[in-house]
Amino acid sequence: MTTLRKTIPHLFLMAYVFVILYPMFFLLNTSFKKNMQIDSDPWGLPQPFTLSNYIYSFSNSKIGIYFFNSFFISTISTLLTIFLAICIAYAITRMKYPSLSKYVYAILLLSLLIPAPSLLIPLYRMVNWLHIYNTPLALIIPYTTFGIPLTVFIIAAFLKSLPKELEEAGVIDGLSVYGLLGRIVLPLTMPTLVTVFILNYLGNWNEYVLANLFLSNDNLRTLPVAVVSFFNKYNTNYGALCASVMISIAPIILIYSILQKRIIEGVMAGSVKG
Repeated sequence: MTTLRKTIPHLFLMAYVFVILYPMFFLLNTSFKKNMQIDSDPWGLPQPFTLSNYIYSFSNSKIGIYFFNSFFISTISTLLTIFLAICIAYAITRMKYPSLSKYVYAILLLSLLIPAPSLLIPLYRMVNWLHIYNTPLALIIPYTTFGIPLTVFIIAAFLKSLPKELEEAGVIDGLSVYGLLGRIVLPLTMPTLVTVFILNYLGNWNEYVLANLFLSNDNLRTLPVAVVSFFNKYNTNYGALCASVMISIAPIILIYSILQKRIIEGVMAGSVKG
């Protein structure tokens, strides 16, 4: 009976993992096939194994430019979000502004309750008013702003678990507020920062609506917008389409695989106080 109780949950987990991973395997497998085999044997392994779809995607589209645009915008937005969020979180958890901290927390909480689609028209008007339409700033500013609330909550939860004696020792050694933040707090919060970096980077990399709305210049498009356009361009070339999708998701999978341990540490950090 005990063995059965242990087996059933594992079977459900294995089924769940299969449902999640099989579409990705099918996508990867198809990207290495020729179109004739995709039509005749969509479920089989590539015969022969070919990289022609990837070569075709790079040579017949601007996927390299789209890749760089996504990388640049996502990286800058995520770094700005983390920088601003850790400053805000440190101020509201360590500095003696009790009333102001409560108001800031309340504003951040309310911002999480506002549905993003309701902000599209104000954002569009703001982007035009600032004359940044069809520039990377049209995405960097909204991405940074939308990422701050949740990032502040995660970092603040961890900072509350840090003993204040560490910073008091730094003050005795003559550190300023910026010194405390940069030389004591920042190294200790690194696992949490890695976690929020991945969360924000993933959201920015995959974002479609704002990128499609604010960037109409083909040379400024990001990968999600470009991949959707590939459905029309490669409507019969399924191999090239699958290769393009794999190129768009490969960086996120790679980053997550490398930083998986840090992500788990960051999620656990701050959950136990003291």
